Amino acid sequence: MKEKYFCDTPSARMLEFDKIIEQLTQMACTQKAKEQLKELSPSITEREVKTLLRGTTEAKFMLERCGTPPITALEGIAEIMETAGKGGCLTPDQLEKAAVTLTAVRRLKDYLIRGKAYELSLPYYEENLDSLDGIREEINEKIRSGRVDDYASRLLKSLREAIDRTQAKMKEKADSLIRSNKECMSDSFSTTRNGRICIPVKKEYKFRISGSVIDKSSTGNTLFIEPAAVAKLNEELAELRIDEENEERRILYSLTAALADKTEIMDRNIATVEKLDFLFAKGKLSVSSGGTEPEINTDRFIRIVDGRHPLMDRNVNVPLQFEIGKGVNGVIITGPNTGGKTVALKTVALNCLMAQCGLHVSCGEAQICMSNLILCDIGDGQNLSENLSTFSAHITNVLDILKKADQESLVVMDELGSGTDPAEGMGIAIAILKELKRSKALYLVTTHYPEVKVYAEKEEGVVNARMTFDRESLKPLYQMIIGEAGESCAIYIAKKLGMPGRMLREAAACAYGGEGLPSGREPGGFDRTREELEELLSDAKGPQELQKQRNHSVRREKKKDYKPLSEKFSIGDSVMIFPDKKIGIVCEPVNERGVLRIQLRDKKIYINHKRVKLHVAAQELYPEDYDFSIVFDTVEQRKTRHEMERKYVEGMLEVEQ
Repeated sequence: MKEKYFCDTPSARMLEFDKIIEQLTQMACTQKAKEQLKELSPSITEREVKTLLRGTTEAKFMLERCGTPPITALEGIAEIMETAGKGGCLTPDQLEKAAVTLTAVRRLKDYLIRGKAYELSLPYYEENLDSLDGIREEINEKIRSGRVDDYASRLLKSLREAIDRTQAKMKEKADSLIRSNKECMSDSFSTTRNGRICIPVKKEYKFRISGSVIDKSSTGNTLFIEPAAVAKLNEELAELRIDEENEERRILYSLTAALADKTEIMDRNIATVEKLDFLFAKGKLSVSSGGTEPEINTDRFIRIVDGRHPLMDRNVNVPLQFEIGKGVNGVIITGPNTGGKTVALKTVALNCLMAQCGLHVSCGEAQICMSNLILCDIGDGQNLSENLSTFSAHITNVLDILKKADQESLVVMDELGSGTDPAEGMGIAIAILKELKRSKALYLVTTHYPEVKVYAEKEEGVVNARMTFDRESLKPLYQMIIGEAGESCAIYIAKKLGMPGRMLREAAACAYGGEGLPSGREPGGFDRTREELEELLSDAKGPQELQKQRNHSVRREKKKDYKPLSEKFSIGDSVMIFPDKKIGIVCEPVNERGVLRIQLRDKKIYINHKRVKLHVAAQELYPEDYDFSIVFDTVEQRKTRHEMERKYVEGMLEVEQ
């Protein structure tokens, strides 16, 4: 199935270019500009790319100096002009929308005129805009609030005044009849039924009132009659309304014709606004992402300084330094998992793609070469519908890439040769790299195979690169260093996490064979010698050391948790009693035998402290100096104690006398 837009192609989706397009469309106002942005695709002509980039740069400059341009959505204006051009009559709402559009054109024209002070070419689009001030002012004078204004013509004003007078007479006639025939009326005021002024007449008096029955109440006891005198005036009103409608139509036709005569100018206005909307949308994206205009070359050279992934937070994204070309056609990136290899791939390729689409790149500086194709194999390409495994899908995509790639192409591949037996995957990876070199394309790949790193070291025109890793924090630093192979950190990380020395040595033996240590430097140019690995393993803890450490840790934990029995629980603590899981309150602390007393709901019990667990501490339940006798003593006990205290005090007073 052929993709409708470039952003729907597999490579574009792998690079998340579709998300860039989505951001762009949200920044445009007009529907035409949105459609043009969806159709955005890389240009293969150097001159065209530079022209597109210059437009983006000038748009960004004006946004930063003059603010956001007053661009309107132009919704429905094309249909309005089409109706006018075919000789139709525009409604007041349509004419008002046309006037609003012309007002926006006027404001945009003024905005661009201010931009001419900066000696840019973009502001000269102003010369293609004509706000048709005469027509705009006439529409604004004659059309107000969705209707033809009273003062649109003298005739219209006089007709509407006559209509108002006639309606007032009709109301007056009806009210007069009600006042003079009160006994016949069901109510004291007139009403409108079916667009006619009527009076409410009792059914039994319908022959007392001359007129036509227009409606009746739900009960049938009241008839709504249009008096004959009112009906005569209503006929006059109908004639006046016909005259009013004719005059309104004449005015609308006149304004429509004036607008239709300027169809060519309006079409040019619309096209210019849409073009400016397209340019300013690209400028807005650059402003929001901190974009930079790249230098474009045809020398097959890419240089990125402080590059960022355009879709990542600038405050989080670690700047990328990257260079390829000038004798180096291939870069092999290695490093730990989650170290930023894939992000680095996408950063380079996506910025190159954006540059050829006339968009600014997310870099401090950038030199981008022209490419006829940007080909990608990134991510899990498993296709269940076609019954392809991850490896099969990758290989299918890779073969398609190798068919298309040539000396003008840029190729990026992630996890080269993964998804199958490591030995065979390594061989396939090297075979792919050799084919890429024969194609003379620029290529950037990631891998974990040490043999691929060795290949890169030995092969002319191919270099290693690594993603940095902090050994102390065990976290990736997301920085690329070109010219060095990525270091295998697995054994080091395992040691840092406490793997015993015996296991580390066995791991090294499986990794390197023989005694478990390499004879020289690791494959792929790792910065690790035999001496370094021996030092790494020499102080690694064995099983006995680990057990000692574990026992020491347990003893330390036990010592930390130990408390004297008398301090284990406090009076007022809420505790849980096992195995019944009952909740109680400590009323006597733990004694020397390890027994404490607990107040349950209906009784007090003695229980060993080992069957009790703290639920909520007393300080969290009660204020300081709380009288716990309220909780633990009965009402009779508190009364008795109070009486004893009171009598004792009185006795003391008697003795003192």
